[in-house]
Amino acid sequence: MKLWGGRFNKETAKILEEFNGSINFDKRMYEEDIMGSIAHSKMLAKQDIIEKEEQLKIEDGLLQVLKEIKSGKFIFDLKDEDIHMAIEKRLIEIVGEVGGKLHTARSRNDQVALDIRMYLKKESKVIEELLVELLEGLVEIAKKNKDVIMPGYTHMQRAQPILFSHHMMAYYEMFKRDLERLNDSYKRLNVMPLGAGALAGTTYNIDRHFVAKELEFPEVTKNSLDTVSDRDFIIELNFIISMISMHMSRLAEEVIMWSTSEFSFINLDDAYSTGSSIMPQKKNPDIAELIRGKTGRIFGNLMGILTVMKGLPMAYNKDTQEDKEGIFDSIDTIKISLIIFKEMLVTMKINKKNMVKGIENGFINATDVADYLAKKKLPFREAHRIVGELVVYCEVNKKRLSELTLKEFKGFNELFEDDINEKISIENCVNERKSYGGTSVESVKVQIDQANIFLNNK
Repeated sequence: MKLWGGRFNKETAKILEEFNGSINFDKRMYEEDIMGSIAHSKMLAKQDIIEKEEQLKIEDGLLQVLKEIKSGKFIFDLKDEDIHMAIEKRLIEIVGEVGGKLHTARSRNDQVALDIRMYLKKESKVIEELLVELLEGLVEIAKKNKDVIMPGYTHMQRAQPILFSHHMMAYYEMFKRDLERLNDSYKRLNVMPLGAGALAGTTYNIDRHFVAKELEFPEVTKNSLDTVSDRDFIIELNFIISMISMHMSRLAEEVIMWSTSEFSFINLDDAYSTGSSIMPQKKNPDIAELIRGKTGRIFGNLMGILTVMKGLPMAYNKDTQEDKEGIFDSIDTIKISLIIFKEMLVTMKINKKNMVKGIENGFINATDVADYLAKKKLPFREAHRIVGELVVYCEVNKKRLSELTLKEFKGFNELFEDDINEKISIENCVNERKSYGGTSVESVKVQIDQANIFLNNK
């Protein structure tokens, strides 16, 4: 007989048990369920709803269940539906009828809301730690390659020369925002829901704030209807994980391109690459490709829970059982992705010469020629037109801008002087960009210093 079976005259169909049950995936929340139940039992005893001796018996029984699960002796049965019923059933087997008093003044609706919040609090902190490690890795890569110049791109066309360290610090900023989003979401996650009951609260004289303190929640939810129906915190964490994954996918895409023979900007470490079963020369960037591919699955989990929630009336509906598999999958995926992605990045070798070669073609210093003229009081739009004509001239004559003579420059405008080639050297193009947040060595050093201060305080 089910623990809720008093109303029913027939056992549930086997196929319904398979369809209805969630124990196969929510059993990972066993520790949260037990800790939440112990806190609830303490509150019941404190409020004289159950006897102190009964509470101690219940607590001892729950700790025995915890030990059984951790040791692998506990048998999970689909007939128990979910982790909550499985633990309560085993508790009653251990301590007898008194175990049935544990569910006084609570519902599975607020119980599951508590368990998932506690579980996500724990996992959110793990993701935070992994994000910090990735940030530290990016800063370390930037420090080691602080002077390396590479072509910067817009529209996948060579645009202006930048420092490779500047490029890495751009991703640092992306992941730092993700970390900030994660930290901000924690305050909405960190609210204690137990005591909402099925939807309307309870007639018992409970102390929700006592339970919150026991479980290290700083506050309790304020509306019982909202409490049991709210899955915003799951959606928000799904979204943040999707953002992290999207940022990883962007960098993964560049790693894939940079490791091609056409770019040859980097070499991935053998320990973080794979080969081909048929082509012996191949060294494939499978980690980066998998990161890019898994992003789609993580996005799907976000869209899944949004779709589940979009049409639900108040209060609890069984649909919300679909909230867990997606977020569990996204958490598992992002954790291993963050670990292996960071290791792939910090072990890759930078081909400095090839990055510099990438600057030689594409008139990557054309903007600096225009700026040269504009600084001599020529309107920038006029300077832009002149440099455009210079580029056409170079293309026709198969020359780079740096290879033009002063006479050739002056043929387009008399403002050009002997210092033009010095002013448009690649090193000068980079290091003159001293504006705050720019790509000069001086500016990137400031970015790295600020990052170190931030990370030292984490």
